[in-house]
Amino acid sequence: MRVLLGSGGFRTEERVRNLRAHLQAHLGGVKQVLFIPYALHDYDKYLQTMTERGLNACYELVGIHRCADPRAAVLSAQAIYIGGGNTFRLLNALYQHGLLDVIRERVHAGVPYVGISAGSNVACPTMMTTNDMPIVQPPSFKALGLVPFQINAHYYTGSNWVKDGETFIEHFSETRDDRLREFHEMNDTPVVGLHEAGVLLCDGTTVRLVDAPARVFRKGIPPTDVQPGAELMSILV
Repeated sequence: MRVLLGSGGFRTEERVRNLRAHLQAHLGGVKQVLFIPYALHDYDKYLQTMTERGLNACYELVGIHRCADPRAAVLSAQAIYIGGGNTFRLLNALYQHGLLDVIRERVHAGVPYVGISAGSNVACPTMMTTNDMPIVQPPSFKALGLVPFQINAHYYTGSNWVKDGETFIEHFSETRDDRLREFHEMNDTPVVGLHEAGVLLCDGTTVRLVDAPARVFRKGIPPTDVQPGAELMSILV
């Protein structure tokens, strides 16, 4: 299994350059990549933006929304790339088009999978650790289950501060750590809090963290901070 999961936040030249290098190593000699833009509203604009910003890593992206039969497109895809946006909207569309089972089957058969932000969330057992607004209700929170852990994308440590005029004041809302502790009050699955631009490279037996730190949350255990280069599977299962 070949799965690349990115947190998102690939906005600087350095971050885009690093992601491109990982994509090229991950996708190898693939010629075309099936791109699933369902997490955003304007699919054509999304596809165009991916190419303009270099997030296609020089591969030809084929938008699944332009395919007459989305399931057939997945079954014939050389690689699958799901972009970021709203995870509720994305998962709902995957259910509507009947794609969860065929994506799962193809990835387990060796087809490379790339997920960024929302695309990483749906690679998890559920979408329950997303940060997104519930703008639509999917039939279930259950997702692809390509990895045995949850991801909290765009993770950051510490409290929340907002700019008020020329000064910053603390905003006493829940922190990410608070929300993930709440998740573990009701659920057992480990969670990787993946910082901006962080990437997880998964092959079914190992999970390697690159480019940014992460924090691993396990039920009943204090969080563990991990640095780029770490292998995470041993603490996730």
